[in-house]
Amino acid sequence: MMNVKNKRILIIGMARSGKAVAKVLNKLGAYIIMNDLKNAEELGDLVKEVKPYIDELVLGSHIEKFSDIDLVVLSPGVPPYIEPVKKAISNNIEVIGELELAYRLIEGTFIAITGTNGKTTTTALTGLIFKNAKLHSHIVGNIGLPVISKVFDSKKNTFLLTEVSSFQLETAYEFKPKVAAILNITPDHLNRHKTLEEYIRIKKKVFMNQNENDYLILNYDNEITNKIGMELNNLNIIYFSLKKRIKNGVYIYDNQIIVNDNGKEMKICSVDDIKILGNHNLENIMAATAISYYSKIDIAVIAKSLKEFNGVEHRIEFVRELNNVKYYNDSKGTNPDATIKAIEAINEQIILIAGGMDKGSDFKEMVKSFKGNVKELILFGETKELIKEEAEKYSNCNITIVDELKDAVKFSFELAFSGEVVLLSPACASWDMYESFEHRGKEFKELVNNL
Repeated sequence: MMNVKNKRILIIGMARSGKAVAKVLNKLGAYIIMNDLKNAEELGDLVKEVKPYIDELVLGSHIEKFSDIDLVVLSPGVPPYIEPVKKAISNNIEVIGELELAYRLIEGTFIAITGTNGKTTTTALTGLIFKNAKLHSHIVGNIGLPVISKVFDSKKNTFLLTEVSSFQLETAYEFKPKVAAILNITPDHLNRHKTLEEYIRIKKKVFMNQNENDYLILNYDNEITNKIGMELNNLNIIYFSLKKRIKNGVYIYDNQIIVNDNGKEMKICSVDDIKILGNHNLENIMAATAISYYSKIDIAVIAKSLKEFNGVEHRIEFVRELNNVKYYNDSKGTNPDATIKAIEAINEQIILIAGGMDKGSDFKEMVKSFKGNVKELILFGETKELIKEEAEKYSNCNITIVDELKDAVKFSFELAFSGEVVLLSPACASWDMYESFEHRGKEFKELVNNL
């Protein structure tokens, strides 16, 4: 374990992970300085919550003095190109993220799941499989629980099932999972990473320290992850595919989910046994199956778990049926590709509610995917005019712009005919109007349930 006792550690960013880092480092005897650009009023109760764990607090501006700091820990939401990071690096001070710090402090085996879409579903399903296998494990990371919060609850036999975002990988250097999975890569977070090439480079950091004793799980059908696999020759690469039978991989053949271990085919279960919607979820299921099988979990346990799994909140989550109209909450659909997958998963006519914070995404392919399935598009948030412009060019659906989500739900209720679906799948981040996609999804469910 990394020794932090009496080290002067600066934490930048007082969000969920910043608080968790402070709590652990305080218990380990570090001297903690916390910095956030927001002022005390903006941070509210969070200031009171962190005060017992920190020694100094700098709010409302960047910290200036770096001469006596031993380490800087960035929260994932803080970009690594801000001025304090540059100053720290110029003073030869190491700058790492919460994921990297947790990796250096925790005993146990890391399983890392990344990709543009499907991370949360795959991580949650993998967690259920490990639980049913009676293995000591924690579901952590971008799924909502900071990895570092499990420092004192982990032992050598613990598995850390970690949903890993590109923001976390930016500041990872020694991080080395036993099994890593890249589910897919499509353009996302370009407002932060600037180019698709840089986004891909950061995603590839998930396997940068792996060797021949580790496993890398890749999507054979995704052009970018397929290319990544073809460029590597020193790792154990396991593919999953909806389209191809693969030696050493997981695929679907004759409506069965199959594991192929060096030419030996093993049936896991039928596709008809799966409860969650869409081909994208079959990909998530195959990824979780591969992760679990190559973590030496019995296929009977995997099969039982796949049949039990009901999906995760905010990901094509069924909310209610009213007047023979079904309402689905896909607030986790925070980029165009996620929304495309949600549309493809639903066979009925759709009234789509979309819009939110602009992450620099291109919405052309999303609106092209409507293909008569989306009869009405209701838009709100920062991106409403941008999406409207693309939809007018590339689709023939009706378009309505509203101010708030409550207006969108009310209007969808008035528009929907029997047998149709109202789908919230924003294709955008939530931060223009909400604290998180969870906050947005919960409000949608509340509004729908009050209809």
